[in-house]
Amino acid sequence: MKKITVLGGGTGAFVVLSGLKKQPLELAAVVAMTDSGGSTGKLRDQLGVLPPGDLRQCLVALSEAPNLWRKLFVYRFKTGDLKGHNFGNIFLSALEKVSKDYNEVIDLTSYVLKTKGRVIPITFKKTHLSVEYASGSVLNGEGPIDENWQEASRIVKAYLTPPVESNPKALEQIKVSDFIVVGPGDLYTSIIPILLVDGVKDSLKKTKAKIIYIMNLMTKGGQTTDYKATDHLKDLEKYLGRKPDYVLINTGQIPSQVVQYYLPENQKPVVNDLTPATFKGTILKEDILDEKIHKKGASDMVNPVVRSILRHDSKKLGLVLGTLFHD
Repeated sequence: MKKITVLGGGTGAFVVLSGLKKQPLELAAVVAMTDSGGSTGKLRDQLGVLPPGDLRQCLVALSEAPNLWRKLFVYRFKTGDLKGHNFGNIFLSALEKVSKDYNEVIDLTSYVLKTKGRVIPITFKKTHLSVEYASGSVLNGEGPIDENWQEASRIVKAYLTPPVESNPKALEQIKVSDFIVVGPGDLYTSIIPILLVDGVKDSLKKTKAKIIYIMNLMTKGGQTTDYKATDHLKDLEKYLGRKPDYVLINTGQIPSQVVQYYLPENQKPVVNDLTPATFKGTILKEDILDEKIHKKGASDMVNPVVRSILRHDSKKLGLVLGTLFHD
């Protein structure tokens, strides 16, 4: 059975894992541990716990438990002192307080959710993402970086504060993988934080796994403003330490009303300017667009209150990637 590892976090990893879960694959998710926004950020600040949000989404994506458990883990309180908090985040944080280590936290939650595959934190050490912009300004914390959509200058350097060692299980997973799927997800707040952890870049250089990069549908204000596909790839390769073997990019038509929705925050559809001259690997052009518009407040297995209304389609992704894995 092919060993497939997804690198990332948040909605992007959720969509990919959901699309692959029913296939005969040995799945694993290596998850970023730098989230500092929303419920996760509050729990980090108030309880001193590791960030649970991205882990929770991957665990739910791979869950084969009854629907009640999955609904509980994505439930977000709407009133009272717990307003804005997610039950799954609180569950993981409470387990951290009573478990001997974080491996036990993951094992117990995986047991409750009956996950198919492994969810592996990239590190067990507490750290934050920091970035330096071309303007010379520096911003600390994934939450503030994610919200800094008005920033006009590009990010020239990303690093962790403080630097942290990697989880040995994550490095071993990278080593034994047949394929590694990178993205989709915000380049600087979902993907690159994994690559910044000590040992990850070297492991990715050494692994025999084929690397597939799923290009984002939209640019991200303050992170990849006005980026074309080649710009995304250039920045990724800087921290990845190698070129991906495949780039999967959407050909589906994004509705005009969706494009208009994103314009106030400086976000636009990613223009595909990849050619055999600019990328020597395999360029896969497919309609992998989710036709559903994920409006704020809509019932959703990821998060009932979402900012991103546009996503990749999990079934379409599963079909394209599955064909590649079983070729």
